[in-house]
Amino acid sequence: MMPFSELVLASHNAGKLKELQAMLGDAVRVRSVSEFSSIEPEETGLSFVENAILKARNAARLSGLPALADDSGLAVDFLGGAPGIYSARYADGQGDAANNAKLLEVLKDVPDAQRGAQFVCALALVRHADDPLPILCEGLWHGSILHAPRGEQGFGYDPLFWVAERNCSSAELPAAEKNQLSHRARAMALLKQRLGLA
Repeated sequence: MMPFSELVLASHNAGKLKELQAMLGDAVRVRSVSEFSSIEPEETGLSFVENAILKARNAARLSGLPALADDSGLAVDFLGGAPGIYSARYADGQGDAANNAKLLEVLKDVPDAQRGAQFVCALALVRHADDPLPILCEGLWHGSILHAPRGEQGFGYDPLFWVAERNCSSAELPAAEKNQLSHRARAMALLKQRLGLA
């Protein structure tokens, strides 16, 4: 049984809000932290999990609601896991297109066999800002990096992320299918189990 009817998502990203609401279904109303504040906390953690907890606590403090935070990104094997926790600001905060262009430039001479990567998602759910026992769930989605963008769906690095089992990029997948396969879907499936929603 869901212990609350609504929670706040610690993100200003409309794409994430839409994806997570679709994954949670009607059991809980997901609100954006944007309704309460435009200020984002400084992500000082050194891992996806640390940053997710930091963001969840901040959103709970701002809203007075249980808070869910998603810290996710792309970890490229050849780059030792980079861009990692810096995925969203890889090109100095210039946005998705600039991030993708920088990644393609860095990997331009790297052969296909060394272009393995995974999307990583860490979810942290806190009942209140000082919750000593946050619920933590992690999901990984393995793939590889293309040599040029493909597809118009999704956001972030989706146009560069090759999904071998579907023979397409993440940005070529219909939203409903991506919401079953992705790193976020995998982490959310674990969270739903923990909350008794699965």
